[in-house]
Amino acid sequence: MTQSDVQAQYEAYPYPERKPTDERKRLITGSPSLPVEMDHWLWGRARDWSQPLHALIAGGGTGDGLMQLAQTLTDAGRPYQITYLDMSTAARRIAEKRAAIRKLKNITFVTGSLLDAGQYGPFDYIDCCGVLHHLPDPQAGFNALAQALTPQGGIGLMVYAPHGRSGVYPLQAAFNQLLQGVEPRKRLKRAKAIFEGLPDAHPFKRNTRLVDHKQGDAGFYDLLLHSSDRPYTITELMGALDGAGLEHVGSPEPMLYDPTKLVGDTEGLDQTAKMQLAENLRGTFKTHVAYARRKGDVVAPPMGQGSAIPHLRNAPAAALSAHVAKTGQITIDTAGEAFTFPVPKSAAPAIAQITGTQTLDAIRQKVGQEAETFQALWSAVEDALCGAGMMHYSGVRAG
Repeated sequence: MTQSDVQAQYEAYPYPERKPTDERKRLITGSPSLPVEMDHWLWGRARDWSQPLHALIAGGGTGDGLMQLAQTLTDAGRPYQITYLDMSTAARRIAEKRAAIRKLKNITFVTGSLLDAGQYGPFDYIDCCGVLHHLPDPQAGFNALAQALTPQGGIGLMVYAPHGRSGVYPLQAAFNQLLQGVEPRKRLKRAKAIFEGLPDAHPFKRNTRLVDHKQGDAGFYDLLLHSSDRPYTITELMGALDGAGLEHVGSPEPMLYDPTKLVGDTEGLDQTAKMQLAENLRGTFKTHVAYARRKGDVVAPPMGQGSAIPHLRNAPAAALSAHVAKTGQITIDTAGEAFTFPVPKSAAPAIAQITGTQTLDAIRQKVGQEAETFQALWSAVEDALCGAGMMHYSGVRAG
């Protein structure tokens, strides 16, 4: 199969399937490309958000990442210039309509290949979600994006992972063998008929974590009929980043890549080996979402620093504070696994003060705790909430 087959797919079935008028009632959010999360992992909350963010949405599809980044920065009153780049004119039209409904400004729409990203940059930030694994030479894509970054720039990306997509690749191989050369709409109709006759014991039908094929024609086609699709283990992703001169700096839910809850001590293993062990033991990862910067230019998140400003994600401070005050713990269920973190009940008043605009020093002073006492309490809060991707440090809403 060739890139022309991939382009034909996305012209016939723009992905993900979106109705532009839905922008009037909801904003789809997720990782990567949430500004507070970007700031936390890429810039250690030190970015000057009064300066415009020059961003590229590489392989933007129907525009989920674009809507999130542009709308969130607009709401925060932060300046930006965003370039949307995709090879599908059908997907671009949908993204343009979504942006128009939201009245988003400072977006340049380009039809083309992400391999040409350097022609439009350089960029402070590049979003590339669900695209690199579809290229005939994915490493060329990693390299092109790395070369399009500013010196302190960073990338937020997503690639498919193998274990959580069990059953997908045998079906893709079978459908490509049977339906090679068939135009997309006939290809979809025939594949759906074949799919209905598959035995219930097929690994795909036993994989309850996969749902795209139930969410419309575009989802079925992208999941099971794609002509160019390769997954990455976390070790392979680290290798691809390294080959492009990049370094992994963080993932939205880092606790999932920590195997110690499952096996205890992992002394003697380097960080990549630990992450691979966690991936193999959990066996549920459908994707890897990661942030990366140039090698040797990693900036650590400002854990525990008095000037850092914590933000909560999808967790109202008052409710979370009340829960900790009552139970002395935080339990998080993600990817079918429950994680329980002990958090002292005395940390509840500090949690209630997380507004996204107050520094840790300001929070400590409001709750009237000594620095040493506060640091011990806050460390437990960080272990739970930062590990689960529920709290980040950023100045995007400050000022």
